[in-house]
Amino acid sequence: MHTYACKSYISVNQCLLPPPLYLHFLSLSLSLSRMDQEYDVIVLGTGLKECILSGLLSVDGLKVLHMDRNDYYGGESSSLNLVQLWKRFRGSNTPPENLGASKEYNVDMIPKFMMANGTLVRVLIHANVTKYLNFKAVDGSFVYQKGKIYKVPATDVEALTSTLMGLFEKRRARKFFIYVQDYEETDPKSHEGLDLTKVTAREVISKYGLDDSTVEFIGHAVALHRDDSYLDKPAIDTIKRMKLYAESLARFKGGSPYIYPLYGLGELPQAFARLSAVYGGTYMLNKPECKVEFDESGKAYGVTSEGETAKAKKIVCDPSYLSDKVKKVGRVARAVCIMSHPIPDTNNSHSVQIILPQNQLGRKSDMYVFFCSYAHNVAPKDKYIAIVSTEAETDNPQVELKPGIDLLGTVDETFFEIYDRFEPVNNPLDDNCFVSAVCNFNFTYLSIVFYLLKLSVTHVQTYLFTNLSTIRMFRRVMMRPHILSLQLLMWSPCIAR
Repeated sequence: MHTYACKSYISVNQCLLPPPLYLHFLSLSLSLSRMDQEYDVIVLGTGLKECILSGLLSVDGLKVLHMDRNDYYGGESSSLNLVQLWKRFRGSNTPPENLGASKEYNVDMIPKFMMANGTLVRVLIHANVTKYLNFKAVDGSFVYQKGKIYKVPATDVEALTSTLMGLFEKRRARKFFIYVQDYEETDPKSHEGLDLTKVTAREVISKYGLDDSTVEFIGHAVALHRDDSYLDKPAIDTIKRMKLYAESLARFKGGSPYIYPLYGLGELPQAFARLSAVYGGTYMLNKPECKVEFDESGKAYGVTSEGETAKAKKIVCDPSYLSDKVKKVGRVARAVCIMSHPIPDTNNSHSVQIILPQNQLGRKSDMYVFFCSYAHNVAPKDKYIAIVSTEAETDNPQVELKPGIDLLGTVDETFFEIYDRFEPVNNPLDDNCFVSAVCNFNFTYLSIVFYLLKLSVTHVQTYLFTNLSTIRMFRRVMMRPHILSLQLLMWSPCIAR
């Protein structure tokens, strides 16, 4: 396990303030806050997306009030200690003593590993919040095939010795990987006569004569698609995903393309919350019954809590604050497991991702195993956290998640849950309400930029970077203002790009 200061890429220094002082710092403005003021934006909920928006809007000079009904940061993307976990799932505040100190647990409610060269990491860099965070590389990525788990090769030696493919299949796959590696969207010579915006992934892959098992491996373990629908869509997306995987793998030359913050993903919302506070954002936690107020024309003009109303030109919130402006689009089944050993057949790794492709399980979508430990400060010494998740297809998570749980070996404690995913259905131009979807990291970056554009942030180009395809897409969106959500982008429950 390696700790990275990542000098050549992303500065991820030790948090400047320990967690208790850090949270106290964020609440310093509370005593000076007044609800009877007018703000440019009021943000409700402290999930990752809301905190990123709050931070970037504050940096841009907008007057921001950020409120949450909870007494902690993170919302549905928070990291819970053992007492909080026990209370949420068991209704008790007294977990067994043999599990260790509660404060040493930081269990993600929506676990994600981050692609080391992904857009979310770039947002962290551009927002300059990496000085509040520290990351470690993830030890390995594994894929489930024919009842066994195999490591996704991360080096040439691993590729040569891997039993995922036979010798002749490796040669065919190598030719395809070379094509992907050499492909440049702006260089027609690298296209080999294929227009990847028109031909499907199935057509491109068939050109190389790859076996079905190899196609499954590439599509699900490298391109990280959650089902097989990608095969009949333009190949450009799959090629870009594969290139991102390779670029992320090359960043640290570790056992996987993923990185993960110490103390869990709950650190990310807190880092952006601190950014907002530094630039004058006002924070109020534990604010009950935050009610969005609307005028006679149906436009939001403020938020009322505890008998006081704060006014604002725009309201940003998670779905729980405006349930009448969202629709349910799916459910996620999840099992949180506390263990005392690494997952068998993972080389005693302390952090791994295991992908169980849909066809291996006879399902409509993939299953994922997120595994982390005390090495990332999410559990006490010699304790491990495994989270098995998938798109729910039944009302019985115990049965549905069994294939993933069976890979874990002996488990000390297991907590099952099914939660809903929502998308907004309102038009922000009509009601001034910008409702985020339940945490969906694949489009978090794009939706953040989208909201920044709609909120008229003057320096939004800073966050667009130099991704021409992203800029072109947003130009199309801005020309069609009735398209106010980007939820059609791919969703993966365990990877943040």
